Amino acid sequence: MDTPRERIPYSAIIDRPKLKLPGGARMAVWTIMNVEHWDSTKAQPRTILPPPMGQPLLPDVPNWSWHEYGNRVGFWRLNDMFKNFNVTPTLAMNGIILETYPRIAEVALEGGWEFMGHGYIQGPMHKLENQREHVQSTVDTIKSFTGKAPVGWESPGLTETMETLDVLSNCGIEYVADWPLDDQPVELKTTSGKPMYSVPYPVETNDITIMALQQHSSEEFATRCIDHFDRLYEDSADITRIMGISMHTYISGVPHRSKYVEQVYKHITSKPDVLIWTGEQVMNWFKTQI
Repeated sequence: MDTPRERIPYSAIIDRPKLKLPGGARMAVWTIMNVEHWDSTKAQPRTILPPPMGQPLLPDVPNWSWHEYGNRVGFWRLNDMFKNFNVTPTLAMNGIILETYPRIAEVALEGGWEFMGHGYIQGPMHKLENQREHVQSTVDTIKSFTGKAPVGWESPGLTETMETLDVLSNCGIEYVADWPLDDQPVELKTTSGKPMYSVPYPVETNDITIMALQQHSSEEFATRCIDHFDRLYEDSADITRIMGISMHTYISGVPHRSKYVEQVYKHITSKPDVLIWTGEQVMNWFKTQI
């Protein structure tokens, strides 16, 4: 399969069979909490401060520290919020997190979070020498800690090569969050013949896009996520929709954004006919509908 289009046939959402959520719900929302390990000795995956005089310096202490704040402080602020709103997130984690930030993994396990593979280290899939080894090591590490192999995968930066889906499928992954192309789960083809499901993942209700790339003010996260939710809620009166919200500890976990993140979940959880699920729950439900 040489192109993404060969992985998935076109389908207009208005032409599909009706999807029915349990309990008469009209839509489901899942939350992806990204926890990453950044190598302090290398160039950082993302920066907030440009190098003085345009001359990069290693170690990049300020930008590494900017991210490190998220795992030292931001995660715990967000974890309190999730508990307050009875939200069980999906933890998109680098496999090495179990070595470098075990306290985060312990709390997520205690809270019943879904563990999703997010690469073993933070870096693009197309730069790996051996994708299979990378994926399998992530799967094995998560399984050894939780007792259950992950079924979901989010590639760092949503990066894939044309072999990535087949590698993931052969390593036991059943759904991916790399294909932001629909409001419903869809099936992707693999060379093994085993289906791979795409669960709707956000690029526009994602704090990286809104805050780190577009550099909006803090309240824009709430405005955009709530507007996005409200339209999907309206649409779901006729056609079931799935919404994802993606957050990073060092972006959404900072003090000046926290109240706006809380506004999003206060709004969403005020609706009685909205399910707050994990990605795995979305996938398992979708399998019953096809």
